[in-house]
Order: sequence, then C-alpha cells, then structure tokens
Amino acid sequence: MADSKKRDDLVIDLGDDKRGDYDSTMRSSVPPTPRTPGQSAPASAVSNNPIIPVLSYCGSSILMTVTNKFVLSGSGYNLNFFLLCVQSVVCVIAIQTCKSFGVITYRDFNSDEARKWFPVSLSLIVMIYTSTKALQYLSIPVYTIFKNLTIILIAYGEVLWFGGSVSGMSLFSFGLMVLSSVIAAWADIQHALQNFGHASDEASQKISTLNAGYMWMLFNCLCSAAYVLGMRKRIKLTNFKDFDTMFYNNVLSIPILLVASIFLENWSSENVEKNFPIDRRNNIIAAMIFSGLSSVFISYTSAWCVRVTSSTTYSMVGALNKLPIAVSGLIFFDAPVTIPSVSAIGVGFISGIVYALAKVKQSTKSKMGMSLPTSNPPMAMSASSQSARDSFKS
Repeated sequence: MADSKKRDDLVIDLGDDKRGDYDSTMRSSVPPTPRTPGQSAPASAVSNNPIIPVLSYCGSSILMTVTNKFVLSGSGYNLNFFLLCVQSVVCVIAIQTCKSFGVITYRDFNSDEARKWFPVSLSLIVMIYTSTKALQYLSIPVYTIFKNLTIILIAYGEVLWFGGSVSGMSLFSFGLMVLSSVIAAWADIQHALQNFGHASDEASQKISTLNAGYMWMLFNCLCSAAYVLGMRKRIKLTNFKDFDTMFYNNVLSIPILLVASIFLENWSSENVEKNFPIDRRNNIIAAMIFSGLSSVFISYTSAWCVRVTSSTTYSMVGALNKLPIAVSGLIFFDAPVTIPSVSAIGVGFISGIVYALAKVKQSTKSKMGMSLPTSNPPMAMSASSQSARDSFKS
C-alpha cells in the first residue's frame, strides 16, 4: 500500500518540517553505491545524472495513480480494502527482496517500535482508503487539484501545533489552490449538465456521484493532514528513516486490511465476478500488483532524487509533477477536456509552483537566521581603557 504514494501527494507538505532533517533522512535511506574497480565511469555518471532520477520519480508517480484509477474505474468495484491489502503485501515482499540484495536498508521488526508506530499506520489506512474512494468517484485531474487543499490544512496545523508560520506568498498560493478547486468542481458539474440535460435522471445521478467524490475528497484531505502531522510527532520518537517508515506502515497495515476486507466487504461469488470480470481479470490483478511495486519505485526514486540533487529541487519536482499526473487522466481516461477543466489544471499547477517557491524562500531565510552570530563580538577598547583595566588586574 504504501505511504510512498501519499508522500508523492504530500511531497511539498513534508517540506514544512526542517528541510535539513528531511534531506539527511532521505540521503541515509538510499546511500550512494561506492564505485568498485570494475564499475565503469559511464555507469556512475548515469546514476548521478539529476535528470534520470527526476524523470524516474515523475514516471513512477504517474504509474501509481493511473494503475489505481484503472482498477477503481471498473464497473462497480468495491473491494477497496482488498486492493490496499494486496498493495501492502507486494510492497513488503519487494522491499524485503531489495534488502536481501543490499539495494536498500531498514530496521528489523521490533514490537516496541511497532507499538509506538501503530497509530500512524492506522491513520494511514484511513487516509489511503478515503483516497481510493475519492479517486473512484472523481477524475484524476480533479482528484489531483483537490489534493492541493491538504497543503493548506497541514500548513495551519503546523502553525497551531508546532509554532510554524505562513508567509504572504504562501497565502497567495493557498488562494490559487482554492480557486483551482472551485473551477474544477464547477467544470465537472457543468459538463454533467450539458451532456445529460439539466432535468434528466442521468444528470442527477452524475452530480450525486460527483458530490460523493467531493465528500470523500474532504475526508481524505482531513485524514491526510492528520497523518502527516501525527507522523511528524511520532518520527521524532522512533527516529525512523524513509524505508523504516515504509516497512512498518505496510507490515502493520496488512492484518488490519485483511480483517476489514473479510468482514466488511462482500465476498459472494456474484460480487467477485462483478469486481473481477473474466475479460479484465488478468489485467486488474496485474494492475494491483504493479501498483504495489510502483509504491516502492516512488520511495526509491524520491530518495534517489534528493541524493543526487537537493531537497529544494525535490520540492519543486513535487510541484511540477502535478501537471503530468493531471494530464495523464485526460489521456488515459475519459476525463472531460474543456476550457474550464484545463484552466483549473493550469491554476492548480501555478499554485503548486508558487507554494514551492514560498517554501524555498522561507527556508533560505531560516538558514540566514541560523547563520547569525549568537553572541556579541568583543567591542573595541581604547588605549586608556585598556591601561586602566590592566592596572586593576595588577
């Protein structure tokens, strides 16, 4: 399942914490591979080329969103807990395999650390479940645009609980985020009314579906903010690194998701046939497995991106990445392409860039403040004063 998907959605939000700490965390998660005598210089140059990890990170983010939407867009798909459980199992198997081959490293399972981290994993389950429900009812562009609203909740959560601050530039970006969400919702409703007629049953059903998606999106934004803020507190207690977080989140989630799927979801033969129709069954199962692997790709490429570039570049990539994810919904699915919908994507894209620039500016000011002297330098002393001081000493 993977919290890495949510880290992709909230990549700028995590930057609200001290960037130096997050940078060191990401760098320590995937240490640079030492060059062996037999390793060629071109191979090292490729691994340290900043363009490759940035493109890999963006590609894995798009694949994760598209594969999830492919599974959830099936006719009446309702086994969301099972989908998340499969993703968690695939993710744990994948990272354990990578650890066995020495590609990544993370801590072994510890019951005391698991007990401390369990509330975070529980909040992650709620967050990702509401995310799948929102993505099931909304198009990818609208989902991506509304996801920006989580940034506002996290920013003011930082102000309330961690003594953070919101700059004027950040406030401006928040206004653009709200504006893009309003435009996206209005474009969706107008498209439904124009296609099905204002008084038709099909239009009413479509608008009801959109309203359900907006409600799930609201719950998801609240849960996402609670997860990120709660994780910030807990991560200080456990000192988890990136893949430690990924491992514990998925391991602790598997039994909860499995029990929830067995007791809360319909496993009758009719419903299984509905969720996995014969003509699409193999494709759906492959997409579920691939989405679990994509979460590992996101985590690895995000750490790779920070290692060979910088945390600032990583934040900007997270902002710019919203555009190709939204465009992928227009290309691979039947999301409406209208002037209002494209305008909403554009405004949302600009709001992400403005917010990233605001965080970079705020981070620069913080570093300048930390570099100021903490004690007053010795003042220049006149010859007469120095003479009088020496006489007292004698």
